[in-house]
Amino acid sequence: MRIIALLILVIPGFLSALGIKLMRDTLFQILQAPFPFLWLQFLTGGLLLIFGIWFIAGFVLYRDRKNKKPGVRRVSKSE
Repeated sequence: MRIIALLILVIPGFLSALGIKLMRDTLFQILQAPFPFLWLQFLTGGLLLIFGIWFIAGFVLYRDRKNKKPGVRRVSKSE
């Protein structure tokens, strides 16, 4: 079961890494093949990065809620 969970997390992790690479290439003005403009390459990389982080965070939160592990939020009162 843990192997399946690991495989589920590898794909979004790979997409996040690809997003970081595309954004980095844009900063160094290296245009990759499928993109006609640098701004489109940067936007695509940002979306891939956000999607990957969102998916991994959601997966971890879902698993922790299922196992009743997340802590209680405490709001401090500022006086």
